Amino acid sequence: MSSSSPITQVSQHAPPAHSNLQPQLLTRLFLDLRGRRFEVDRETIMNLPESVLLCLFPNGLVLSRQSVALSDGGDDEDEEVYGVDFDPDCFQYVLTFFRTASEAFYGTATSPGLLAFQQHLLDGGSPSGSPNNSGGPDAFNPTPAQNPLLSKQAIIVLREELEYFTIPPKTSDAVTDANGIANESLLQVKRDGGEYLMEKRNIFTALQRNVNKENNVAEQHLIDMLCMSGFDRDDEWGFRALEPSRSCISSIALVLLKTGIAHSPGNTKPVEVDYAQMATAQKLLLFWRKPARKCWWDGIEVELPEKDGRPAHSFKLWARRVWTLELSLV
Repeated sequence: MSSSSPITQVSQHAPPAHSNLQPQLLTRLFLDLRGRRFEVDRETIMNLPESVLLCLFPNGLVLSRQSVALSDGGDDEDEEVYGVDFDPDCFQYVLTFFRTASEAFYGTATSPGLLAFQQHLLDGGSPSGSPNNSGGPDAFNPTPAQNPLLSKQAIIVLREELEYFTIPPKTSDAVTDANGIANESLLQVKRDGGEYLMEKRNIFTALQRNVNKENNVAEQHLIDMLCMSGFDRDDEWGFRALEPSRSCISSIALVLLKTGIAHSPGNTKPVEVDYAQMATAQKLLLFWRKPARKCWWDGIEVELPEKDGRPAHSFKLWARRVWTLELSLV
């Protein structure tokens, strides 16, 4: 007995002649980031942090070309440009950092990288250095499948999306009209707020201020963990810029993960391993391909001095900060 279920029905019509052709993977992509062109190979795109890829391609990215187009005479080298609403300078910063980190770890055609000098760790050899109370040989697993930090370059990715809102004093002439349109004074206050925040490039100042205010132990632990893993407490954002036509600032910082594997100058001696540091680094693997987000509000009073003929003035500045933390393995 035949079933009427669409799951079990079999089509009586022959499939199109080229329906069984497999899509061809693109070897490179042409991107247009706000008018600036980039040519990027597929491997580079696939190595990018997932949080960055979501910003680049919020609707998803298809890394294949339908073979039917080729069978109809298409050229696999035809330039198909993807328009992307993303800051090109930020994209260049990420590409440069990842390329430099990869070359230092894996080496180039003319010079070996760090991986060549720690190859014995992959082969199960014993590293120099002695374990301490925080770790030991059991905490340092020489199996690459279980500890990819031995064979991959790990990069901590920290992003911040900051939306800000300026509130002038009630006595100010910065107001909106009957239609809710801001006058020039109010627009200037908004620009002042953006410029003020742009100058605050230190990564942890705002979060530390929130820790001090709320006495949030978890947030303090986050700062401590990041500073133990590669960041310094006085580090600044590697890239920071105002988004066009928006009261929003995008920032990103990239650092190499401290794995505890130490190379001597010139690699004249065997590598040494800090087991406690390796154990800390392995905790960051929780964020590999699993970006974590944190959001909080930050309110401050801003007082600006007289400048360029404008009198001194003050306003309230509220910022909604969203942090995204991720670990990338290149």
